Amino acid sequence: MSRPRTALRPRRFTLRARLTLVYGAMFLAAGAVLLGLTYVLFNARLSGGGTFNSSSAEPSAAPTGTPARAAPDPGPDPGPTHERFTESREDVLLDAAGNSLLTQGGIALLVVGAAAAGSGWLVAGRVLAPLHRVTDTARRIAAAPAAGRGLHERIALGGPGDEVRELADAFDTMVERLDRSFDGQRRFVANASHELRTPLTVGRALVETAMHRPAASADVRHLGEDLLRINSRHERLISGLLLLATSENEVTERHPVDLADIVGHVVAQAASAAAKAGIEVTAETAEAWTAGDALLLERLVHNLVENGVRHNSGAGGHVRVSCAAGAGGRAELRVANTGPTVPPYEIPALFEPFRRLGADRLVTGGGAGLGLSIVRAVARAHGGDATARPRTGGGLTVTVTLPPDEPGKDADGAP
Repeated sequence: MSRPRTALRPRRFTLRARLTLVYGAMFLAAGAVLLGLTYVLFNARLSGGGTFNSSSAEPSAAPTGTPARAAPDPGPDPGPTHERFTESREDVLLDAAGNSLLTQGGIALLVVGAAAAGSGWLVAGRVLAPLHRVTDTARRIAAAPAAGRGLHERIALGGPGDEVRELADAFDTMVERLDRSFDGQRRFVANASHELRTPLTVGRALVETAMHRPAASADVRHLGEDLLRINSRHERLISGLLLLATSENEVTERHPVDLADIVGHVVAQAASAAAKAGIEVTAETAEAWTAGDALLLERLVHNLVENGVRHNSGAGGHVRVSCAAGAGGRAELRVANTGPTVPPYEIPALFEPFRRLGADRLVTGGGAGLGLSIVRAVARAHGGDATARPRTGGGLTVTVTLPPDEPGKDADGAP
């Protein structure tokens, strides 16, 4: 039984701050102990060494050959009052010396402790810098719009072979294996799609030849039409798989493209077929420049319009296509269609391959289940994204956002 995930606690102190606090606290504790021992030893030395008494001092011997002089008369005995005064003065001096030692030593300890904490902060930052590099690389890979994109990133950490270097090398090895796995998967889908196209093309040619024979009966022609429809659906499925595998890769060669031109072209092509089904397709366009592959972007718009027509409510329905430059100059494409009500919890699954809604999950459905997954893959390959939300009254509204681009510039931004 798996444990439930707990929400991440807000990070109050970074590891660098905690290490700095530990360094500073240890230094202050050691300094306080040293200062206390110095104070105890200082008091013991002053108290145990006795006080200086001038009356007990003996005159030094006169140098040889020097006539001895009579010792000065010490005068009258100072008495107990003078001794108590002397002792009280000595106590005051001892207390003043101890307090001065504690005060000045404490100030010096705080100054040196602050310097030690600052040095600890710099040292901790230097030691943890490789970990920040590992974290930044992991975040860039995790922020990639597609699962297999961004895996070409490597840390390639240099320096001594310590624990941090071992962690970075292990991370690079893991990412490299994942990158090979995703590349192999994409190559397999592309190769399989290419290999499957040949038998389908041959089968379609044979069916068409049999249908157009003069001796072909009506049943043979009817069967041939059914086989051609099935063959055509399989061809669309394979083409969709190939396009999906291709669009998972980031588009490297980009050119300025106006989405308004693509929308106008696609809507003009789809209008006649939609009119036969009683569905109205309209477009409202304004300049929306982006940079990318025009063929892939045309397929994106075509899939959205085709899905809007196929999943519409039938005669009297409509598909509204609009594009314009949004916030920050980003190109925004929006396709809204009438149709059955779409539950909000079903929307994330619609962008997954081979996922259909309701009765369209049947094998005999009109589409291959790759329309919206190809739309999102193409959008993310261009650095954008695709989202959807239920439309009021039934149907779906799909919004695609793409990075902006200025007309008259190439992929490098030069005129």
